[in-house]
Amino acid sequence: MDANVVAELEKAGVQVDDPKRLFIPVERDEQGRVKPVGDEVPVRFGDITAHVHLQPVAKLWTGDKQPPNFNKPPFFEYEPFFFLIEATAAGFCRDTRHAENDQEFAQLYRHLARRPDGQHKNPLFSHLRAAARLYMSLRDVSQAEFEAVAQRLHQSANTYSAHVGSQNYFLNVLRQVLGA
Repeated sequence: MDANVVAELEKAGVQVDDPKRLFIPVERDEQGRVKPVGDEVPVRFGDITAHVHLQPVAKLWTGDKQPPNFNKPPFFEYEPFFFLIEATAAGFCRDTRHAENDQEFAQLYRHLARRPDGQHKNPLFSHLRAAARLYMSLRDVSQAEFEAVAQRLHQSANTYSAHVGSQNYFLNVLRQVLGA
């Protein structure tokens, strides 16, 4: 958890008590290209967009709490963490008018689990990582919990993959997050 981020967001009018009401929006450069998210992260809450400086994932791990077995839901305690990441993924696809296929989502989530502070050529990765960093700035999350959540997202995208190019994860999971 990062008390500075909590204070900055609250000062901007962002309510941090319910992470399910937040997401990382897409911002574009002067040429209209999607800007990857770096250390300065936009956070959307309703009509408010605040920019906050977030620490790398590895600096946000707190404690040594072990996650539950994510093979069988429900896992209510972790729902806001999953929701923030998936709402950001869904919003990214909506705003860019491009839904990634199941294999790409699985690969991005696997990369998030293995190299959370690394880089990826797909700009969606920086948004997924920013969503995780935001959640971890608001709540205590151990390394084991973070890795389990990212691995569960990877498994979910893999489960929906029916063939090369299928977009079932987006259609069946992420569109529901958007309420579409």
